[in-house]
Amino acid sequence: MTLVKVCGITTLEDAQMAVQLGADALGFIFGPSPRRISPEEAREIIKSISPFVKTVGVFVEERPDRVREILEFCGLDLIQFHGDESPRLCAAFMPRSIKAFRVKDRSVLTMIRAYRGSVRAMLLDAFSDDRHGGTGRTFDWEVAVRARGFQLPLILSGGLNPLNIEEAVSKTRPFAVDVNSGVEQWPGKKDPMLLRKFIKKIQNIAQYTELNE
Repeated sequence: MTLVKVCGITTLEDAQMAVQLGADALGFIFGPSPRRISPEEAREIIKSISPFVKTVGVFVEERPDRVREILEFCGLDLIQFHGDESPRLCAAFMPRSIKAFRVKDRSVLTMIRAYRGSVRAMLLDAFSDDRHGGTGRTFDWEVAVRARGFQLPLILSGGLNPLNIEEAVSKTRPFAVDVNSGVEQWPGKKDPMLLRKFIKKIQNIAQYTELNE
């Protein structure tokens, strides 16, 4: 079954709601974003949720020593590098590192190749000139299909919502999906109804696949 990461968590209420609905991982953004959260706030939320739910810290070109400090302070399971971090920097945080790639066109495939062996998984998001994520835009999913050839677990992101998630999963067959703005009432506040529909559709895909195997 495709796993679900709900990113941009800012409150304990949203974290608990996401977990209850079936989220496998929660993302906490420490880089520039309207959904940015402080390490202190993230730590309190993490202390109050199930230890079987993965917690992911999202960083954008942060100093390595600061990343380590927040990682240990909050008790994060994984690190998602969402800027221009080098393969060498990502490798220094293995086996906790995930690298996000902003997809403008198929040229991103060359970049991904350079990170094999340096990260646990790749996350593909839509390209934007002024944002590192949370744009609400999709990209050409054929790029994600081709990226699966690198034998890295694929996390699909970028403009996912209850209306397009079935097509996205069916076409790209990702290890996991990362949803943020597509299940929000406003930046930083998740919508229970949208998130419930989103996760339910993924669960339905898994059930259908099992019945037809």
